[in-house]
Amino acid sequence: MVLKECSLFRLAGFPKRRKGNKKVAAIDKIIHEPARLLILTYLVGNEKDEISFSELLENLELTSGNLSIQLKKLKEAKYLEMSKTFKDNRPYTTVSITPHGIAALERYVEGMNTIIKSLKK
Repeated sequence: MVLKECSLFRLAGFPKRRKGNKKVAAIDKIIHEPARLLILTYLVGNEKDEISFSELLENLELTSGNLSIQLKKLKEAKYLEMSKTFKDNRPYTTVSITPHGIAALERYVEGMNTIIKSLKK
């Protein structure tokens, strides 16, 4: 998992992270990319366990190439799983979020809430 300090924390007045300083949250750069955040939130908000590639393509308004690249990055981070089969003699890909992906998204949301709260002060 790639967690790095975000420059938004500087704008919010947080000190630079020091070793052992757990007060400053980190933003997951993998999730912070808009298309990947969109994919993860769609998967979490959907009632189905698995979503087809074509459904993601239709509902997220991403290009096929961009969706493929973003899914690959999320899979490499173990945030989701992909299954490739055949349906009516055509390739059929399904995607599901992993427990690790759900936990990472929850941490991301908590980190963003921390930033938002600090900006309101």
